[in-house]
Amino acid sequence: MNRVRDPFNLHTNRPGTTFAAINILRATATTAASAATTAATEIRDRAAEKAAEATKSAAWQQAVETASRAAEFAEQAAERTRHAVAGAVAEAAEVAEAAAKEVERTLDQGFQSQSASERQIEEQSYLEQGLLLPGAAKEPPEDEDEDDPENQMAAFSIPRHVPSFTDPARQAEDRLWAAATRQRAGPSSGGAGGVLGGVQDKVGGFLNPDRRSLPMYKDKPYGYGPGGAGRPRPLLRKKRVLGFLTLVVLGMLWFTGVFDDHHERARAKLGDWGWLSSEGGTAGKARSKADWLRRRERVVEAMELSWDAYERYAWGYDEFHPVSKTGRNMAPKGLGWIIVDSLDTLMIMNLTSRVTHAREWISKSLTWDQDQDVNTFETTIRMLGGLLSAYYLSTEYPHLAPITDDDVGAPGEDLYLEKARDLADRLMSAFDTPSGIPYASVNLGKFQGLPSHADSGASSTAEATTLQLEFKYLANLTGEKDFWDRSEKVMQVLDDNQAPDGLVPIYVQPSTGRFHTQNIRLGSRGDSYYEYLIKQFLQTKKAEPIYQEMWNDALHGIRKHLVTYTENSGFTIVGERPSGLEGHLSPKMDHLVCFLPGTIALAATEGLSEREARKKPGFWNKQREADMQLARELMQTCWGMYRYMATGLAAEITYFKIPSDPLPESTTHVSPPDSIFDTPSTPESPASWRKDFEVHQFDSHNLQRPETVESLFYMYRITGEVKYREWGWEMFKSFVNYTAVEDGGGFTSLSNANVIPPVTKDNMESFWMAETLKYFYLLFSPEDLLPLDKVVFNTEAHPLPIFEVGRLLKTGWERKPRATAAAGEK
Repeated sequence: MNRVRDPFNLHTNRPGTTFAAINILRATATTAASAATTAATEIRDRAAEKAAEATKSAAWQQAVETASRAAEFAEQAAERTRHAVAGAVAEAAEVAEAAAKEVERTLDQGFQSQSASERQIEEQSYLEQGLLLPGAAKEPPEDEDEDDPENQMAAFSIPRHVPSFTDPARQAEDRLWAAATRQRAGPSSGGAGGVLGGVQDKVGGFLNPDRRSLPMYKDKPYGYGPGGAGRPRPLLRKKRVLGFLTLVVLGMLWFTGVFDDHHERARAKLGDWGWLSSEGGTAGKARSKADWLRRRERVVEAMELSWDAYERYAWGYDEFHPVSKTGRNMAPKGLGWIIVDSLDTLMIMNLTSRVTHAREWISKSLTWDQDQDVNTFETTIRMLGGLLSAYYLSTEYPHLAPITDDDVGAPGEDLYLEKARDLADRLMSAFDTPSGIPYASVNLGKFQGLPSHADSGASSTAEATTLQLEFKYLANLTGEKDFWDRSEKVMQVLDDNQAPDGLVPIYVQPSTGRFHTQNIRLGSRGDSYYEYLIKQFLQTKKAEPIYQEMWNDALHGIRKHLVTYTENSGFTIVGERPSGLEGHLSPKMDHLVCFLPGTIALAATEGLSEREARKKPGFWNKQREADMQLARELMQTCWGMYRYMATGLAAEITYFKIPSDPLPESTTHVSPPDSIFDTPSTPESPASWRKDFEVHQFDSHNLQRPETVESLFYMYRITGEVKYREWGWEMFKSFVNYTAVEDGGGFTSLSNANVIPPVTKDNMESFWMAETLKYFYLLFSPEDLLPLDKVVFNTEAHPLPIFEVGRLLKTGWERKPRATAAAGEK
């Protein structure tokens, strides 16, 4: 029979020692609870210190509010820690007590089955080692026949080195043995081992200010330890018992969620933002490549802080409110609005651990099979564009997003592509209209397009014509021609309206394909129509010149009807024509319009640097030169929109002072120098340039929009002028300085960006991570990262590859003849 060992000395009849292991557990649990209490106390102490600092540095009312929030946070954190440890220890004690009883029962059975002679040997061994004797050995039955073959087999002892894989007692012993022989974490583990180590890790950010982050994921369980041949020594037994009980406690803590990976994932902390004043100021401009790489790392830190706050407080939700630390879904099961939209930014920044977590959520939780109405345009540019970009980056740059096991050996079955194809099939139902112009919304679960509930059912012109990059790339990947044809049909129907000078009204009817209202602008509902004209031309390696022609017509119309100059300093602006081209010019510029300078520069050089474009034989001409000048002037105006505000963050809408009879773009004009923004200014005596800007109270909010930094990225890549990087750095510092949320809660949009301190809006837009931080990162990166002759960015900043059009996919329509051609040479 198998001999039953008792390496942990759990089997004994001495009074009070039957559950000695439980006493050790309780002592360990008490230590853990004490550590938790100490941790909670230190949390409160540190919060009090922060509150005291705030009282000294801020106005009294602000300090009181800060102290109140800090005290509330400390008390909540302390209470959560005490409850988590106390509950987990109680459950661990119950489980361990039951386990000890089971072990004792198993050992009783084993010892009862041993022969008398073997039992004497066992007792002698215990005495030789100075150990307490187990319970009195039982004498074998008097009627036992030693000659019986079965009894002879029972007296035979299997050698210790031969494992038994079927005996339950041996299996239980092996598991205990493996657990007891596991080594405790040493100094390299980053913290104390055992229960205390777990508590230390749980509150490590407060107890250890030098520690920057926690482990990203829980360690995987180790395999069983090797079995030993010799009997363990007494001291080793005690260590193993303690190790076993510690393992039980940790297991229960894990089971109750204390070490849940959502809460334990490495989190970036707000840290020391002293660089806000020491780097990149007026007297501290970057002088080397290394300086820009350091600044780029600051952007990565902001991304980590933003993502980790969302991951901690609102994981899986479509919206994140960083001040209240809550989330909200747009659909019953969520749409991955933030996760999918931010995914390629994580890839580009090489934050692969976070990519893995996001991919896991997409794989296990993301479903489009929901009875939910969604906006066709927003879902396409964010979700479809995000998935397609993730697919492109993970295949083209696998080191940024390694392909996992579910994709290996299965071409065309990548997770991102599968989800994108499923979503696209549902979005296609929006195109089921009499004209081919897509409906504003679609029900994903019902595969049903839905007209807008406002504007007489009309769709936004920009929204209907900002789907093409995504569906064309998907058609190229899948060979599904329907994606291509239906998105191209939209462009044909719209162009058949023959809008004067290429300027389209901002609404179009899906039922007829005709424009609805006469409002013309490059802000909301009009902007990305123009953006996608030139990008469609570039996406297919210039195989569709029809879109370059449409862009040229539109840019001519913009110059003729929308561009003018301010009254005092001569800033170049793009206004609106709310009553059509024959109506008045409104000097209103949405922040959204600031996409335009970068797009003009991209179109002028077709993705080349300005230096390369000028050298290209037969390429450069006067019109391209004029376009680049217009791009520079508009970029300066957008920068002025930031400089005008108290926080250095632009308002959602800015108005400009222009002459009553607006000057046409063709007027001889000299733009102001960039140094004009450095002119001293006070509320009593404002600088003259400020008189050209006006922000209304209800337009003073800042939504963390990307359009200006997007254009700065294009302008730097194309011109190589460092000032665009410097402007971007100043903008980034303002975002960090005025929108960062306390306690590492991420960043928030602002309800009023023209007062200090600003009024927060308590919302972190998905495009903050998807676009704004991505463009900051690319602005400070080397030019060979996602070069403009290799990729086009969709309007949500998702990079898609430039590809060659095969014989199956081609422009299947021609423009109707125009009454007059656009002026100007291209």
